[in-house]
Amino acid sequence: MMNYDVAVVGEIYIDHIFTGFATWPQPGEEVFTRQYKREIGGGATNTACALARLGRTVSLVGVIGTSDAGWFEDRLREFGVSSDGLEETGGNTGVTVSVSMLDDRSFFSYVGENDRLVPRLWLEAVLASLRRARHVHFAMPLGRELAMHLLPALRASGCTTSLDVGFRPDWLRDVANLDTCRSIDYLLPNEREASLLCNSDSSNYLSFAQDIGFPQAVVKLGSRGAAMFANRRNYTVFSPSVHVMDTTGAGDAFDAGFIDALLDSASADDCLRRACICGALSTRSAGALTALPLRAELESIYEQTYTS
Repeated sequence: MMNYDVAVVGEIYIDHIFTGFATWPQPGEEVFTRQYKREIGGGATNTACALARLGRTVSLVGVIGTSDAGWFEDRLREFGVSSDGLEETGGNTGVTVSVSMLDDRSFFSYVGENDRLVPRLWLEAVLASLRRARHVHFAMPLGRELAMHLLPALRASGCTTSLDVGFRPDWLRDVANLDTCRSIDYLLPNEREASLLCNSDSSNYLSFAQDIGFPQAVVKLGSRGAAMFANRRNYTVFSPSVHVMDTTGAGDAFDAGFIDALLDSASADDCLRRACICGALSTRSAGALTALPLRAELESIYEQTYTS
């Protein structure tokens, strides 16, 4: 019996989000902004909240500090995300400082209790809970041994899987992880991550993925949309135009739109379109969560952008 549409697994952070900077300071310089937000965050949290905003039942699996548990649970409840998969510890929740300009952003992170996540994922009780979801999304670098433990069991239970490791150069350059990429149903890198995977320009990524046997190949192209190799052909989709305030979490929202379409057994084009809409709309406000679309807005923008 399936308990959730999606279980989202990954590192969890408290985000301190600074936006509105025109330039990046040089060493020794200081710049100021009036735009700041504190929010629950991390790729797993962002994707889980985005899916719940679209009406999906979602469980978030990760580790946080006990002192932050009440705030996290209240905030997740506002989005409709289950916190049953969270482990509370006596340590400190991870922290990320996000500094965003109009065209790019940088992150400074403290890992905190996220170090406890991988050992927890080896527990049979945790695997059993993941197997009760229709889809499992990993927002983390997934080591090969852990992948071999989790992925075959999830597939045997009928779960589809996706993976967004984020910008982790060591993981992306390690050829041992290509077997994990072949084992996952959908790998979801952006351009920089795709270029590290294929050790070439990201424009070569779809061909590379096809040549080495990835089951599907997707690459996020930011404001230019996204591309995908599936069904023996390439698909390219453009993003809707929006007024961008902050790109923090846009890739995580893209993941949510893509997974939402997968749950409906949508076509490759439709998966990319929903993903691009969610990613684009998430950039309209500071932080990763404030501007996430509801189902009605997703459908309205889809109609305006791709069928008019």
